[in-house]
Amino acid sequence: MRTETIIGLKDDDVQADLLVNDDSDQNYSKFSSLLASKDRDYLLSPKGNQVKISDLNGKVVGLYFSANWYPPCRNFNQVLVEIYEQLKQSGSNFEIVYVSSDEDIAAFNTYYHACMPWLAIPFSDLETKKALNRKFDIEGIPCLVVLQPNDNKDEATLFDGVELVYRYGVQVFPFTKERLEELQREDRERHENQNLTNLLTSQHRDYLLGHPRPKQVHVASLVGKTIGLFFSAEWGIPCVKFITKLMSNYHKIKQMIADKQGNNGHDDEDFEIVFVSSDHDQTSFDFYFGSMPWLALPFGDPNIKNLVKHFDVKGIPSLVILGPDGKTITRNGRNLINLYQENAYPFTEARIDMLEKQLEEEAKSLPRSVYHSGHRHELNLVSDGNGGGPFICCDCDEQGSAWAYLCLECGYEQSNVDLLSLGQHLTSASGLPISGNFEFYSVRGLEGRQRQIHKVEWLVLTTGRAKSFVLW
Repeated sequence: MRTETIIGLKDDDVQADLLVNDDSDQNYSKFSSLLASKDRDYLLSPKGNQVKISDLNGKVVGLYFSANWYPPCRNFNQVLVEIYEQLKQSGSNFEIVYVSSDEDIAAFNTYYHACMPWLAIPFSDLETKKALNRKFDIEGIPCLVVLQPNDNKDEATLFDGVELVYRYGVQVFPFTKERLEELQREDRERHENQNLTNLLTSQHRDYLLGHPRPKQVHVASLVGKTIGLFFSAEWGIPCVKFITKLMSNYHKIKQMIADKQGNNGHDDEDFEIVFVSSDHDQTSFDFYFGSMPWLALPFGDPNIKNLVKHFDVKGIPSLVILGPDGKTITRNGRNLINLYQENAYPFTEARIDMLEKQLEEEAKSLPRSVYHSGHRHELNLVSDGNGGGPFICCDCDEQGSAWAYLCLECGYEQSNVDLLSLGQHLTSASGLPISGNFEFYSVRGLEGRQRQIHKVEWLVLTTGRAKSFVLW
C-alpha cells in the first residue's frame, strides 16, 4: 500500500482513501504480474500505440486466446467484436487482451490489427503468452478467460467465456456469478413456460411453410403432436449426410403411428418436423427445403435466432424433440435417431431406458473376447460401462451406440488414417468360429483434449442395420 500525505481530510476520509489506494495497488499488481514482462509494462492497441497495463485498474478483463489459422476462432471473433463494441458504447468497464497463437508476426498483424478493436500482448513476448496458457490451463482455442476487478485470489474467474458469449451475448456482462445465476433462472422460467405458440409464432406470423409451396400450415394445428425442430443448412456436409437418414425414419415413424391408429381406431397421436434454417440465402433455403417432406420456418425469420439461443444449439445438424405439451423432451434427437432409428419415437426417457435394456440383454449372448484373422491381438467386448461409450460411424460420421470389440493392447496412437477393412473372419478366445456379421476396422478417432487426432482399432457387431463405430 502506498504511503501518502493527505491534507484537509478527516481521519475516516483518510482511511477510506487509503483503502481505495490499497485496492488499486493490488489490482495493478495482479494485472502486472499476469501481463507484464521484465522490460515491458504496456500492451498494444490496434493502432500500434502502447497502453499502460495500469489502465486496466477496476475493469473486467477478458483474456482472449485465439489464432488466425483456426476457423472457429475467426467465427467467434466476429461475435466477440460485436459484443465488445456494444459494451464500449454503453460505457461499461470491460476490456479484452488478445493472447496470440498465430504462426508468425505477419499473421498476427493481419489478424489483430485488421479484426480486433481491443488490446494485445506483443507477438514477440512468447514467455508471457506461454505463462498465461499454463496458468489458466488452456486446452483449446478460442478461449475467453474473464477476470474480475479486485479478485486477487481468482475466485471469480470464469473460464467458459466463449460459451457464455455465444449463449447470452451482451447480456452476460459483467460475467459475475450473480449475473449468471440470474440468466440461468430466466432460462429455467422460459423453458417452464414454453409452448408451440410462443416458440414458433410471432406477432406477424402464426403459420409455418408446407408443401407444395406456398402452402401455409397454422402452428395451432400442431398442438398435441410430438415435434422435432431440425436445425440444419444446405451448406453443411454433416447436415446433408444426416437428412437422408432423418427422412427415412420420419416416414417410418409416420407409418408406425398410422398403423397403431388403424388398429385402435384413435387418431390422437402424430409426429412432425419443423426445419429451422441456417442457410445463407433464400435460394439455398428453397433448394434444401424443397427436398424435405416436413414443415419449415420462413427463411430469415427472427424466431430462428431465438430458437438457437433458447435450445443452446452449438452445431448443426441438431434435432430438438418437443412433447405433445410443447415442453422439451430432449435436445439429443439426432443422436437418438442414429442410435435407435425409428424405434426412438416418442423419444421419452422411459422409451430410451427400455431400448438400452434391450441392448444389454442382447449383449449377454456375445463372447467376452475374440480373435480376428486380420489382427494380432485379442479383442475385448466393451460397452459404455466398461471402457466403451458413444460411437461415431466411420461411413457417415454420425453418432451411434453398440457393443464393440476393442483392441486394448494397441491403445491410442497419434494418427489420422482412413477406414480400413481387415476382413470378416473371427474366432472366439477358445478358437471356435463365431457366427454373425462382424466387421473389423482400423479407424480414425476424434479430437482429444489437446487437439490431437487419435486412432483406435475396433471390431464392431453389425447386427441388422448397425454399422461400424469409433469411440467418441
